Amino acid sequence: MSALLPLSDPTAVIGLLAAIMGAVFWMSESPNWKRLFTYLPAVIWIYFVPMIATTFGITPEQNPAYDWMSHYLLPFSLFLLMITVDLRAILKLGKTALLMMLAGTVGIVIGGPVAYLIFRGFLPTNAWEGLATLSGSWIGGTANMVAIQQHVESTVGIQIDLGPVIVVDTVVAYGWMGVLIALSTFRKQFNRWIGADTAHLEALNDHLVDQELESRPTKLSDLAKIVGLGLAATVVCGQLGQAIPPIRLSPEAPALISGTTWSILLVVTAGLLLSFTPFRRLEKVGASRIGYFALYLLLTSIGARANLTAVLDAPIFLLTGLIWITIHISILIFAARYLKAPMFFVATGSMANIGGAASAPVVAEVYAPALAPVGLLMAVAGYILGIYAALGCAEIFRILGTM
Repeated sequence: MSALLPLSDPTAVIGLLAAIMGAVFWMSESPNWKRLFTYLPAVIWIYFVPMIATTFGITPEQNPAYDWMSHYLLPFSLFLLMITVDLRAILKLGKTALLMMLAGTVGIVIGGPVAYLIFRGFLPTNAWEGLATLSGSWIGGTANMVAIQQHVESTVGIQIDLGPVIVVDTVVAYGWMGVLIALSTFRKQFNRWIGADTAHLEALNDHLVDQELESRPTKLSDLAKIVGLGLAATVVCGQLGQAIPPIRLSPEAPALISGTTWSILLVVTAGLLLSFTPFRRLEKVGASRIGYFALYLLLTSIGARANLTAVLDAPIFLLTGLIWITIHISILIFAARYLKAPMFFVATGSMANIGGAASAPVVAEVYAPALAPVGLLMAVAGYILGIYAALGCAEIFRILGTM
């Protein structure tokens, strides 16, 4: 049996990861596991179970399946998430909600480089590469993390060691998520402290409920349209991206924007443009759910790339992450005090950055069960902003790391 492990056949690896994802979601919907998944949501297990499988030698740390999943599932999921964006609804969240999300983004862009400068002398020389990748995760979620990872890897020409990064991402980010869930019991006191007005949240809730009623079951023809359009956009944007010359500061300098990065930018932009056309009606038949399926399957491959023994090398990384997220929190609280933003927007604005679409709805639901879709919309806004802001943050890391 030991000779058969770790799995080497790419199809077998993808099959196992898909089975793990299915088992996690099946358990998350079981009443017997409800309490566990309330505090440790499915996304954590999607990260950790494949990581445990790799640690025990069941799945490999490197496999062609992971490369294929990153290359195709990422743009596929991003396109479907972007094409279903209701930008008008996002704007209806009001300037306070969007400014709070932006404040969270600013906190990540500032906090990461500051934390890196504090601990640079104690971190490995190439630590900036992993932290730059982490900035992608903390500005919009997993999809942006993979996009920034591919950007940085194409820039430095080597594969990044994601072990410490995933440990920091999981422990710090989801530790903060747990704190936000615990603080939900104090939201009324917080709102009184800053004098927040929550009346507009109820009106937005009514709007989102009306949209939900327009959905209908997915037919085979709907599935064919969604998957066909998503794969076509993935291939076309991928080919066009590779055809665009990389942007460099000098002929000898590494690429600031590589062909891979161009591909991601093209697929995101194409999806956003099509969201203003009748193609956005595909959301009524589950386009975004298929996008999330691809995204979560991709997430299993990210976890499988890491070995839990990497935690032995991560103490300084963890401390860097704690300082980083502390700066993020401080800027959010300052912005909330200035804008008189309800704690609901503080929590969802933070998780829209730190956790993205996988976590923001979970936190939003804890604070206001009927407004869970608001967290998703803010997370989508985080995707839109994140792919650009995280590129800028990654470049700041690169400059600091190569000084």
